[in-house]
Amino acid sequence: MSESPEGRVLDAAEELFYGRGLQAVGMDAIRAASGVSLKRLYQLFPSKDSLVEAYLSRRDERWRASLERFADARPAGAERVLAVFDWLHTWFGEPDFRGCAFVNSYGELGATHPGVAAAARHHKDAFRRYLAGLTAAAGGSEALADQLLLLAEGAITTAALSGSPEPALHARAAARALMGNGS
Repeated sequence: MSESPEGRVLDAAEELFYGRGLQAVGMDAIRAASGVSLKRLYQLFPSKDSLVEAYLSRRDERWRASLERFADARPAGAERVLAVFDWLHTWFGEPDFRGCAFVNSYGELGATHPGVAAAARHHKDAFRRYLAGLTAAAGGSEALADQLLLLAEGAITTAALSGSPEPALHARAAARALMGNGS
């Protein structure tokens, strides 16, 4: 848990928003979980909307940094692309895995909350750019990167619904086949 009041609030927001959903969690629950007074909470985040946007921004940074550290530690080329699916498999196996925070948030508020919609688009665009970079370095095309992105996104949704990490392995096998490395 973070030491600063802002960090404690964001830690609590991440746990509660990701675990229960944006609409189900009020500022008082964030206050109680963070141990930060309601006055201080509103000094840090003047509205729930500002807290939701800060939560999504930090989640995006942390999610992508974790993925990149994992994949970038693998040999360049196809193995680095396939490492994305290995990382997904590990993530899907975590006890608190509840799918994509950005898809979940967009599903709850995206049509009525421009900040959530923008955060979700930003996250998906950044993930696509990262995957496109890995794919290009492995000799693949933009079209292949888009196909691999769909495999990854489908695996995330399927794993969330099934409660199993196995969709990452199926998506990995399909990615290997798409890259022309057999099944």
